[in-house]
Amino acid sequence: MQTVRVSIDRAFAIGETDRRLFGAFVEHLGRCVYGGLYEPGHPRADARGFRADVLELVRELAPTIIRYPGGNFVSGYNWEDGVGPADRRPRRLDLAWMSTEINAFGTNEFIDWCRAAGLEPMLAVNLGTRDGDAARRLVEYCNFPGGTELSDLRRAHGWPEPHGVKFWCLGNEMDGAWQMGTKTAEEYGRIATEAAKLMKWVDPTIELAACGSSGRTMPTFGAWEDTVLEHCFEHVEFISLHTYLNDYAGDTPAFLASPDLMDSFIDEVVAIVDAVAARRRSSRRIMLSFDEWNVWYRTRRRGEGRTKLGWPAAPEILEEVYTMKDALAFGGACISLLNHADRVRCACLAQLVNAIAPIMTATGGPAWRQTIFHPFAHFSNFGRGRVLRAQAASPTYAATYYDPRGTADLTFPLPEVPYVKVAAVHDEDGRAVTLFVLNRHLDQSAPVEIDARGFGDLELNQALEMRDDDLSAANTREAPDRIQPRALTGVRVEGGRIAATLGPASWNVIRLAASA
Repeated sequence: MQTVRVSIDRAFAIGETDRRLFGAFVEHLGRCVYGGLYEPGHPRADARGFRADVLELVRELAPTIIRYPGGNFVSGYNWEDGVGPADRRPRRLDLAWMSTEINAFGTNEFIDWCRAAGLEPMLAVNLGTRDGDAARRLVEYCNFPGGTELSDLRRAHGWPEPHGVKFWCLGNEMDGAWQMGTKTAEEYGRIATEAAKLMKWVDPTIELAACGSSGRTMPTFGAWEDTVLEHCFEHVEFISLHTYLNDYAGDTPAFLASPDLMDSFIDEVVAIVDAVAARRRSSRRIMLSFDEWNVWYRTRRRGEGRTKLGWPAAPEILEEVYTMKDALAFGGACISLLNHADRVRCACLAQLVNAIAPIMTATGGPAWRQTIFHPFAHFSNFGRGRVLRAQAASPTYAATYYDPRGTADLTFPLPEVPYVKVAAVHDEDGRAVTLFVLNRHLDQSAPVEIDARGFGDLELNQALEMRDDDLSAANTREAPDRIQPRALTGVRVEGGRIAATLGPASWNVIRLAASA
């Protein structure tokens, strides 16, 4: 491959990353909660049932905010079922995942788990089968100090201090036919507005995310966002986006190009929400919460989330095993999020443990890192700071991406996909510059030369690569470290110029110390 030339300049930035950009998602889905982060009786569980081995991996992964309890699950969830004495909580049928919800883990346990992990909690309210009154009651239960029925109920349950939850989601994927309480954009816009009013009257300090369309390929996309925000523009701070990258077609080049469609999706939603603002002659800007994103297709195609018989509790569903190829597409998605840090202020990897997750566990046994764990850990640990405008002159290729989401199978032509995708982050406090670089060429190494201006003389701090000759290789219980980052050798730094050769089909992270 011809040399790829990248230019970055300290003076030209996209924006500062919000710490909430590095979030994740915990839903009552399969073994995400039960048998995942919560397993009383496990050899590594504490007195509250929290698995210490999972907590250790979560801290290493370094998410910053966790969305809970759903997802599809929240559209049928009664939050009151998950508080109070555990032996008095009801068992319920969960229609989202055709399971039995035992309600041993609920809102208060989630808050405690977040505190144990050092994370900010994000709560979603049920606007499928319930309404704004149930939502404002949950805000009062969580956030009001005391002296009312619901705040005193929290205190009686053993949590005397308010939880102080600041970020709330107004339902989930409400345009999806699979959702309990599916709504039109007009119906959802009205209920979201009324819920937002009531919730903010209880606690004016909270921030709210309205549901965007369930995906870019939905027939509702675009018109949904526009209509919903016509109702609730003045009442919310965020609108949500969801996407799952796939390789249904078995077309690796197209799969690795798919993160570029995330870039287009983000740009389109920004245009829509800003058009709503323009019609109001408003300078207010709605930010984006990309609160579900991941690679997901094997267990999705089988539809196994709705095929377990007998209404089991915590069934082994959606336990996607991620490969080296998946980690590359995943890393590309991380780059896309960084390169839209000016408007994507929150994002949540879906999900955290077992169900389409970077962390896997065996019930009663060990926990291990999936391949996608590593790009996310790099993204979160090294991606905090000012995202610079990285101009890359890279050879390109053409691809056609297939996505079956929505009412019809769709294809997306991608005529000019850069083989090399780049993001650059400047951490001014630590005087560090981090380059995230994906080489999508399956057969050729990529010589890369980077011109970094305004940082003085740079020194190489660390260089890592993830690649494997077998793109189907995965981490398993028997071989938990089959795929992991290794040292990227041969990186040369002279003043503000960096040169490296990136292996074919590789995820790379180059960290530099800046003298200025």
